[in-house]
Amino acid sequence: MAQPAASPEPARRRELVVIGASAGGVEVLKDVVAGLPADLPAAVCVVLHIAPSSPSALAHILRRAGPLPCQPASDREPLRHGTILVAPPDRHLVIEDNVARLSVGPRENGHRPAVDVLFRSAATVWHDGVVGVVLSGTRDDGAAGLAAIKAYGGLAVVQDPEEAMYPGMPTNAIAHVAVDAVVPSNLIAETVSAMVRGDAPGPERGTGESPQTRGDDDTLTSVCPECGGVLTEEHRAGVLQWECHVGHRYSPRSLADAQSDRVEQALWTSVRMLRDRSALLSRMADHAEAREQPRSARRFRNQSRNASEQANVVLAALREAADDTLQGVIDNEETADREATG
Repeated sequence: MAQPAASPEPARRRELVVIGASAGGVEVLKDVVAGLPADLPAAVCVVLHIAPSSPSALAHILRRAGPLPCQPASDREPLRHGTILVAPPDRHLVIEDNVARLSVGPRENGHRPAVDVLFRSAATVWHDGVVGVVLSGTRDDGAAGLAAIKAYGGLAVVQDPEEAMYPGMPTNAIAHVAVDAVVPSNLIAETVSAMVRGDAPGPERGTGESPQTRGDDDTLTSVCPECGGVLTEEHRAGVLQWECHVGHRYSPRSLADAQSDRVEQALWTSVRMLRDRSALLSRMADHAEAREQPRSARRFRNQSRNASEQANVVLAALREAADDTLQGVIDNEETADREATG
């Protein structure tokens, strides 16, 4: 006698959508929000990397772009289906249980709000109920957070880098995470809606993010560009990161670019201090001559000239480094790609 066929498992629904974007992200965010249905059975949280002192009109822009209500997140704001919350300037948007929290915690990759903070907190609390979306942006922000979402069994959507205004974030997400969909901006809303409703196939349930710190001799020890603390190398969900004891966190490209900025600052400081020293010694020489102390005057003149020459040496090194060492990692790779295809 034939056995009855086993009934298929009910589709797994996702009730939280987290979206991260940086440079070039506003227009694609408008496209995504415009395509989301008014009855979307999920809450939506958005982080756009913005300057901490800049007033943000993003919530107003997105409210006008589509049918879903959108507002800046406030602390302890409940997560509601069909409502979009946007991270305000200079505050991390963090998910705790069924509410959004605002935090002034350490910057990640130099950003507050930071995409990775939202993604990681959402995965930790909502596990496989999360859909993560990475849109246009530079560097590799969002890759670590998207990896955490995948590790907990959530779904990952990435804007097609070929059409992104700034392909850095989408490209790095694809390189480091087994994403579920790579789609152009006009199909992201449709893809996300299908995943939320369980109409799109999803991965097996994840086991959760398990941060691992490498303890072998290959571990890179560095200094936090922001606070000067020791940076510890870690592999979180397969993505390389560095974190200091305060909590500043960096991805590889963001750390390289931050180090570049600090090196440039140090070189310019050296130029300024050497020129200041040269001017002071010259003034001391003038004073010695006025007091009829020729030996002291000659010594001060020589020291002043040496300081000026050293400033010129540092300035020449700075100009040379600006063409190579101090260039952003992304700029170098994009230039190499153009040369290879040109």
